[in-house]
Amino acid sequence: MTRGVLLGPQRLAPIVDKAADMLGIEGRIAAITAGWQEREAEDQELCAALGNRAVNLMLHQRAETIFREDPELFAAHRAKQDRLRHLQDLYRLRLASHLKAARRVQIAHAPRDLIEAELEEAIQALRLLDAHHAVKTQHIQNEFDRKTRPLERPSVLKQLREIDDILGTCKGVAIAGGHVAVLYNRMRLFDLGPRIEGLPIIAWSAGAMVVSSRIVLFHDNPPQGRGNAEVLEGGLGLFAGVVPLPHARRRLNLGDAGRITVFARRFAPATCVALDERCFVHFEGPRWTAGPNTFQLRTDGHLVALG
Repeated sequence: MTRGVLLGPQRLAPIVDKAADMLGIEGRIAAITAGWQEREAEDQELCAALGNRAVNLMLHQRAETIFREDPELFAAHRAKQDRLRHLQDLYRLRLASHLKAARRVQIAHAPRDLIEAELEEAIQALRLLDAHHAVKTQHIQNEFDRKTRPLERPSVLKQLREIDDILGTCKGVAIAGGHVAVLYNRMRLFDLGPRIEGLPIIAWSAGAMVVSSRIVLFHDNPPQGRGNAEVLEGGLGLFAGVVPLPHARRRLNLGDAGRITVFARRFAPATCVALDERCFVHFEGPRWTAGPNTFQLRTDGHLVALG
């Protein structure tokens, strides 16, 4: 049974210590800050928030070491990432037209029952596209694993032994945010999902996204590009039934009922949860509860408090 707490951003109002108390973690905590990339080791504030009992797994640095030692693996990994980026670009092209169709149906001048029927069809098309993309990304990842067998390579095995030794001394795991794709790729490279699922997990921001069953990128008003929510990959699948939305109030137009309706219906039956400062979702196996002022994006376009 995987236990954990998914949190919103921690920089301004950290509650990771309270999350550790909720999970009853007593002892060392393995920290994963690979999403910070080159700043991975700048974990002093995180360690202090966790009572100075965190030990950093340094996944980003370990991956860089592996790539230096194993140029063949580095080239294969880079080629895989290039294919994933191309696939994401093609998915975005199709996604833009699907979302435009759904939004135009919403504001069409027609009897309500006809609009609702066509909107459901449009949302179903979005779900199918998202599912198709997740399958295609998984296929690329599986092909990389089959051809390169990273977990059998000496450079990776050396790092895995050290990681396993550290995890063997820890009573919990803390997964920070940062660059979500980098964080996911480093955790996947080291097969972290199965390695940590038996430990209580605290994850926030991008970390919360990575441990879910589906990584959803979102920003209604990004500095560049289209403001369309998109599926990145399937995620580690440690916590199911929830789509974590960190920084929701900053990144989503929560007052736009039409956009919220399409968003929530598209990812149903999973619950879309706004994870802002001091918000959390507490998992005890498949069952979960939410903290005060933690909101769900409902399929009727409204927000409702879960806690």
